[in-house]
Amino acid sequence: MTDTLRPPTPAVTEAPSSAAPADQGGHQKLKRSIGVVGGTLLTLSCVTPASTLFVVVPDLFSSLGTATALTIAIGSLLCVGVAFCYSELGTLIPSAGGEYAMVSTMAGRLAGWLVFVLSLLVVMIVPPVIAMGTADYLAPVIHLDPSYAGAGVMILATLAGLLDLRANAWITGIFLVLEVIAAGVVAVLGFAHAERGPGSLVDLTVASGSGAGGSGGVDTVTAMLIVSGLAIALFVTQGFSTAVYLSEELENPRRNVARTVLTTLAISSVIILVPVIAITMGAESLTALTEGDISAMVTAWSNSAVGTFVSLCVALAIINAGIVMVIQNSRVLFASARDKAWPAPVNKALARLGGTGAPWVATLLVGVPGAVLCFVNLDTLYGVTGVSVTGMYLLVAVAALLARRGSHGERPAWRMPLWPAVPLVLIAVLAYILSQQEVPYLLWTGGIVLAATLYWAFYLRPRRETRWLVSIPDDELQEGLQ
Repeated sequence: MTDTLRPPTPAVTEAPSSAAPADQGGHQKLKRSIGVVGGTLLTLSCVTPASTLFVVVPDLFSSLGTATALTIAIGSLLCVGVAFCYSELGTLIPSAGGEYAMVSTMAGRLAGWLVFVLSLLVVMIVPPVIAMGTADYLAPVIHLDPSYAGAGVMILATLAGLLDLRANAWITGIFLVLEVIAAGVVAVLGFAHAERGPGSLVDLTVASGSGAGGSGGVDTVTAMLIVSGLAIALFVTQGFSTAVYLSEELENPRRNVARTVLTTLAISSVIILVPVIAITMGAESLTALTEGDISAMVTAWSNSAVGTFVSLCVALAIINAGIVMVIQNSRVLFASARDKAWPAPVNKALARLGGTGAPWVATLLVGVPGAVLCFVNLDTLYGVTGVSVTGMYLLVAVAALLARRGSHGERPAWRMPLWPAVPLVLIAVLAYILSQQEVPYLLWTGGIVLAATLYWAFYLRPRRETRWLVSIPDDELQEGLQ
């Protein structure tokens, strides 16, 4: 039996009717204003392929050497399975609530609440962590304190998040073009200065030691190292999940959610993997590849001007990611208020929409604390985020396994191939990745989940008729019945 409810009646609707369009039940809903192209641009911007290439991939080079491209390729294939789950669930449950709306519908309200809490951790932590990296790539032009640079990016992203979504699609689209150009420059230069052939992609070697002080020897990358590396590689292209958060604002979501998710994954995989292959083949030596200083490689292949251009493009990519993450994450808070997750005054505030259609209070509550967090040591919080994302994906895979029970199996939706094998394999893989995380991060996340469970038990569950009413906009319910 599904725990997802139909939209609440006007008697329990707390948001003012003038704030945004509402369905026939008085249920606040977002305006449909973007198609596949706009949704793909916004979602690709959240993947931030250029910033991933320059920030995340060097860590993989340091531990996996020439096996980095192979590991990312395997991770991308696994992400296809995750994308299948998101596509099917996103077309069945096109709600701004994203994962929690999908999981609540398929696996029950408590499971959905825990997914929401995990996503909320990501909402508050990831944007400032990424924003603080801006200073490193502005260094060729201006030297800034990472905390102040990150805070500035978060404020800028918050202001952009208050704009109309269509306007944001154009803004992020322009930035996205620049970061794709940067990735393209890296790929062209790497292939043009190739030091080794395609066979190097599977010789599975890494320089001994790390950094400039490496011993100059060569170690073999074992299968277990590659499996461990998947913990990072799986999330290299994970931003495609943004599409389900935008599903309530996508035109014709039953068709366009799946198209946006799968198109984004395909494009981002190519944008990231091709330059990684080029870097692997073009690095001057195995030691240089293992050090993973891509900016230095670009400068060596060309000149300082090109290196500066690429660095500035990466800085723009990070700003772009901040804008899209604030947009995405504000929708999560908006949806939680609309679904009555909080006391009445909080729900009323978070459900307010501005004149542009953006949930302005929710946007501020994502962006402003994010700016403050830029002045906090986020190492532990970053580890907690890794555990949270893995746990969230695991619960989404469980929901996908249950997506064809009863009436859900008869509703019109995009259906993944190889079901139920895909979600079953994902559950096993993600459970393994979760088991490989550091114990302190598991304990921190477990403590937060326990606190959330107590909130559920003592506040939400006793008020199940008026709180945590996870719902789908009425037009989607009608469409699903046609």
